[in-house]
Amino acid sequence: MKPKYLLGLLVVGAALAYLIFGGLGQNLVYFITPSEYFQQAERYQNRPVRLGGLVKAGSLDYNPKTLELRFVVTDGVKEIPVRSSGATPPALFGENRGVVVEGRFQDGVFVSQNLLVKHSESYQAPKEGWTPEQVRKLIEEAE
Repeated sequence: MKPKYLLGLLVVGAALAYLIFGGLGQNLVYFITPSEYFQQAERYQNRPVRLGGLVKAGSLDYNPKTLELRFVVTDGVKEIPVRSSGATPPALFGENRGVVVEGRFQDGVFVSQNLLVKHSESYQAPKEGWTPEQVRKLIEEAE
């Protein structure tokens, strides 16, 4: 095989490998826990990150008039206060539930632009003939 064809094949292979593996790394969704944040707090300052954990019981404060939401995310070891505004929280958002928030750390508070909640993994379809009340009860039990 001629050297110029071999060189061309190597360039195409390298470009393809970069697109596959480089793009894959950028599209993976990672989040840090409160404990990980406190281990390297300076690393996460002034840059967008995802923070994950549980919404601490008793910490949820939502004002529907101003759409101001405050709560604490915990991993059972460390806690971080979170502030979000401008949107109604998702229906599955609540205390003692998993959440991933996207935003930035500012003055010891995580300011969130987006809330991601984990939904129930169990699903049971309503049976034929069920009343709306039975369907609502099924939904409430799944949450």
